[in-house]
Amino acid sequence: MVELEIKAQRGNFHLDIACRFAAPWTVVFGPSGAGKSTLLRLIAGLDKQGKPDHGRIALYGRYLTDTEIGLHLRPGTRAGQRSTGMVTQQSALFPHLDVTANVAYGLPHLSVQPRKEQVMAMLELVGAAHLAGRRPRALSGGEAQRVSLARALAPMPQLLLLDEPLSALDASARDEVLTRLQNWLREQKIQTILVTHDAADALATEAEVALMREGKLVALGPASQVLATERTRLLARLTQA
Repeated sequence: MVELEIKAQRGNFHLDIACRFAAPWTVVFGPSGAGKSTLLRLIAGLDKQGKPDHGRIALYGRYLTDTEIGLHLRPGTRAGQRSTGMVTQQSALFPHLDVTANVAYGLPHLSVQPRKEQVMAMLELVGAAHLAGRRPRALSGGEAQRVSLARALAPMPQLLLLDEPLSALDASARDEVLTRLQNWLREQKIQTILVTHDAADALATEAEVALMREGKLVALGPASQVLATERTRLLARLTQA
């Protein structure tokens, strides 16, 4: 469970969110500029300006950020870190390492054989086992995104944050990976927050949907309910135009 009560200003943009994401799979949906990616980066501890200006972020009751006492845990899944993994549209793989070494990067605590087994299991999960020996420069955009996803999954974070992670795949391949991933994450009890601007992604998964506009959360609930409300709002605005 993720609990948020944060305020942040980034240039002229203001983010003001107070909510609780309790579902196993939450889709954060909204137009470009709504603050979706900023929200995810703040939860991950990867925001360029560090922590929010004010507020707290907690994961299963453990505070990751608390501006009042100056607490701000580092990103990552190792002891004393946030226990979060994040995947964005840009793969950010280490160019000097092959696919296997990239995925194994967050597993220094495992001995050789268990590490190999975990790496291959994650690559198979995302449909990228055949890429194991390649370097990032030899990967297509979609292949690099699959490998980035495997790397984020390998350390088994408590919370997985996905920011348009499979945008380079065609719709069929994206749906296949997301369905397989959602089933696996449910089995492993890893909470997931997925950012998208595509309503189809919200409707295609059994999800809680958080609707954002202009830095604020305007609705939170089942996809059918939240997106139906949004359709009604848009139709009303078009009728009045």
